[in-house]
Amino acid sequence: MQKLQLLTRRRALLTGAATLGAAGVAAALAQGTGNRAAPPPPAPPAAGAQAARRPLKPSEYRLRPLAGYGPPSTAGSTPVRRQPLLRMSGRGRTMVLTFDDGPDPRYTPPILDTLARYEVRAMFFVCGGMAAENRDLLARMADEGHVVGNHTWSHPLLTRLSRRRIRSEMERTCDIIEKAHGERPAWFRAPYGAWNRAAFQLGAELGMEPLGWTVDTLDWTSPGTATIVDRVEQGAAPGVVVLSHDAGGDRSQSVRALRTYLPELLDSGYHISVPRRQYA
Repeated sequence: MQKLQLLTRRRALLTGAATLGAAGVAAALAQGTGNRAAPPPPAPPAAGAQAARRPLKPSEYRLRPLAGYGPPSTAGSTPVRRQPLLRMSGRGRTMVLTFDDGPDPRYTPPILDTLARYEVRAMFFVCGGMAAENRDLLARMADEGHVVGNHTWSHPLLTRLSRRRIRSEMERTCDIIEKAHGERPAWFRAPYGAWNRAAFQLGAELGMEPLGWTVDTLDWTSPGTATIVDRVEQGAAPGVVVLSHDAGGDRSQSVRALRTYLPELLDSGYHISVPRRQYA
C-alpha cells in the first residue's frame, strides 16, 4: 500500500514537470517566431483592498497629453464649430501653455530650453512665413513633443479677407508645417482672435480644430515680467489655456516670465500638458 502511494505521487510530479516543460518550450518557440505568449491573467486584489498603482514620475505626468475636447465625431472628420474652444478637458489640475506668432530665432529657443528643463510640452501656433525661415525650430518642436498649430501665413485680420485668401493663408501654413514638423496641424488659431464663419468652415475642411485661450497674458504690450507672471498665476485653474508670444516683437519679458511661473505652477501641483484629439 505504501509503495503504491509513492508511485502515485511520483507519477503526479512527473506529470507536473512535463506540463511545465511543455509550457516553457511553447514560450521559447513563440519568442523564436516573433510572437509573444499571452501573459497569465493577474491575480485579483484581496477583498476590500484596491489594486496598487505604480506612481507616475513627474515627467511622465507632465508629458502625457490631455484627453480630447468636445463630443466625438465621425472618424476622419472635423466638426464645424461656431466659436473657438477656450478650455481643455483633462484629469486633475492640468493647464495648456500656448505661444503665438513664431518661431523666432531670438526667443523661441530659450522658451524651448525652459520647457525641456522642466520636461513639459506646449503648443506653438506658428505663422507660415516665420516657419519657412526657421524650419529647424519646427523640427526641434517635433523632436521634443510639442504641438504645432496653424496661425495663418502672414498674421492678417481674417474678417477683412475673402474666403479664397483665408484658405490660402491656412493651406500654405499647413503645407510648411507638414514639411518641417512632420505632420499637418490639427489646431488653428485666428490672428487677433478674430473669427468668422469662413475661418471655422475652412479650418474644419483642412482638419483643424479652432482653439482660443482662457488667460491672455497681454505680453505683447510689454507690461513687465512680474505682471505677466501674476496674470498667469492668478488665472491658473484646471483646463486653462494660457496665451503668450514667442515672436512679433521684443519677447524677452515673456521668456523671463516663463522661467518664473512654470516651476511655480508645477510646485503648486499643476500639470502642464498638450491636448490630444480623440474621435470615435
